[in-house]
Amino acid sequence: MGANSSYMAMYNIVKQAKEGTIFIPDDFVVCGSPDAVRSGLSRLCRNNELHRFAKGIYYVPMYDKWDGTLREPSLDAVAQKIAQRDNARIIPTGAYALNKLGLSTQVPVNVVYITDGSARQVNFGDGKSITFRHSNDLSNFAYRSKLMQLAILAMREIGEKLITEVQIAKIRSLITEHVSVLDYNHDIVLAPTWVKVILQR
Repeated sequence: MGANSSYMAMYNIVKQAKEGTIFIPDDFVVCGSPDAVRSGLSRLCRNNELHRFAKGIYYVPMYDKWDGTLREPSLDAVAQKIAQRDNARIIPTGAYALNKLGLSTQVPVNVVYITDGSARQVNFGDGKSITFRHSNDLSNFAYRSKLMQLAILAMREIGEKLITEVQIAKIRSLITEHVSVLDYNHDIVLAPTWVKVILQR
């Protein structure tokens, strides 16, 4: 496949993608050699079809509907793409887990995940980073409900002695509203004893 044919194949893939879609070089392996893909990515960026978020990470431009400014993809979306590439599972933890549950208004610029894949830290501009911490505890990945998984890990992060009644009420309300009885009964078994006591129905 010639350089121009490779570029056009990549161009067609990108044009069919939604705004904000994240791409990595591996997404274009069918389009040509590694050199052709690198060249195609550079050309797509020059033509404003893609924007480079970080080394090896690109996204289809998306613009704010109110002021037209360019919006970058979220760190969570980038983390999910990296995990997909590495065939790894990831779970938000720390301040980011609390934010996703609505237990904190702080939006961290350094997000942390536990993973069954390789441990690593990926640094971006403006002091942003994604940290993957390897976990050998496979029970972390055995939950049926993503919400139960997130809630229990967040509670473990806060700790039995520091969790507040307001946080408990918020978590219990989310679980009651969004987690089926079947999933709850499966997942609560995986929780520490003190969490089971708090979340018992």
